[in-house]
Amino acid sequence: MTIQKPSNPCPFLRRLASIFYDSLLLTAVLFVATAILMPLSGGNAIESGNLIYNVFLLLISYLYFAWHWVKGGQTLGMRSWHIFVINESIQKPSWKQATLRFFSALLSLLLLGLGFVWSLFDKNKLALHDKLSKTRLIVKKP
Repeated sequence: MTIQKPSNPCPFLRRLASIFYDSLLLTAVLFVATAILMPLSGGNAIESGNLIYNVFLLLISYLYFAWHWVKGGQTLGMRSWHIFVINESIQKPSWKQATLRFFSALLSLLLLGLGFVWSLFDKNKLALHDKLSKTRLIVKKP
């Protein structure tokens, strides 16, 4: 997939709307992943703070985002808002870039969302994780 117009950066509110959609979808995916694990715990609840379980959920979250970015250039939430993630070559990101984007987006969240707010002040509307992963979000209307 090649995007012809990389000059249409994603506005902040559209980015937030996509994050909201993806958070709903990811919640459903994590519920299903947890349901799959339940038989392995003998049907008992998984204790909060269980490191293995938390790493499992992080891995599922990573796969949800990175797989969508690498394979289609957009998650399901991004698709609803006509947002694509591209790299500097105007292509879908590589696995390395998607991995860096995912973990640096977590950093953006841990900084109380300031990594996302950064895009409001950046001339190219890039968030912190866009800069770190050498990717960007663009809007492409159908």
